[in-house]
Parts: sequence; C-alpha cells; structure tokens
Amino acid sequence: MILVTDIKEGMTLKLDDRLYRVLEVVRHTGSGQMHGFVEVKLKDVRFGHFSDRHFRQADRVEEVALSKRQMEYIYADSESCYFMDPQTFEQVAVAKTAVGKAESLLKEGTRITVELLGEEPLSVQFPRVVELSVSSTGPGIHDGQDATMKPATLENGIEILVPQFIVAGDHVRIDTEKMKYIDRITAKKI
Repeated sequence: MILVTDIKEGMTLKLDDRLYRVLEVVRHTGSGQMHGFVEVKLKDVRFGHFSDRHFRQADRVEEVALSKRQMEYIYADSESCYFMDPQTFEQVAVAKTAVGKAESLLKEGTRITVELLGEEPLSVQFPRVVELSVSSTGPGIHDGQDATMKPATLENGIEILVPQFIVAGDHVRIDTEKMKYIDRITAKKI
C-alpha cells in the first residue's frame, strides 16, 4: 500500500478489485478549511475504460507490479490479438479491448511489450512511434502551400494525412497516440 501522494504516471493500481493504469496525477493543496486532495486520471487495464478518482492526501492505495516481456505479434481473431515469446515460442492472447485502437498499427513480426499479472497477459505497451510504408496516395500539388496535407493509405490500411512530397513506397514515422504523421524516413546513402 502506498500513499496517494506517491502515485506517479504509468503506475498500475488495484481499486475496487480492478486494475487501472495511472495516466495523469494532479495534486491540489489545501487552503483554509479546504483539505488538499489528489486527482487521478485512470484507464482500466482490461477493458480500456477511462475514469477520474479523487483521494484525500492521507488515503492509501494498492500498487500492482506487472511483469513485462518483449513478444512478437502473430495474428488477431475477432476477440484477441496473439503474441509469441521469441525465446520460448509460448503464445499468449490479449483481449482487443486491452489493445485498443492501436491494434490497427500491428503487423506480423512487430515486437511489442506485453504486460502480465503473474502468467495472465493484461495489456500491451506500444512504442510511441512506429514506421510504416505508404501503399497509396494522390499526386502532390506543386503550387500548394508547404503546410497542405493530403490523404495517404499505409501498408496496414490506415488512412492518415501526409505532406505533399510523400509518394507511394515512402516509409514514414507515425505517432501511435495521435495517429498522425511525424516524418519521412530517408534511405541512408552508402
């Protein structure tokens, strides 16, 4: 058990027999007759629901330590995404609700950190940035402004907005949280 004043972003807490990931912590100091409190924004690890909780500064909560293993994405069915440990070849299933919208960024062989409670896989940690290739996009507008964006379809079927100079076959970096274009990957000259 830890004091709520010791809660940090990224921790996993057990509240009301559910596991939550801490997304944001805001500490409010008291003044006069108003006591201080801690506001915590949470995400349910298993189901992906978001919630806000307020705690008095003297409250205690249970922190849960999850183990993390690097695994490779194999495939998905209607309910789960399947990952394999490259050393032991053990396969685990993570519910699609726990994977969330970033599931569309997965491609076979992608290495992802899977979080486990004991031996039960609970969630995955996506990298902040992924690299994908552009499968199709329209021609660029030569007289357009530099800030003008155009739609492009990536190798996994996701459609995003990219700058005018991007063409089919280019490799781009994508922000996994905002699902936005970051930059183009240029081939290194030897």
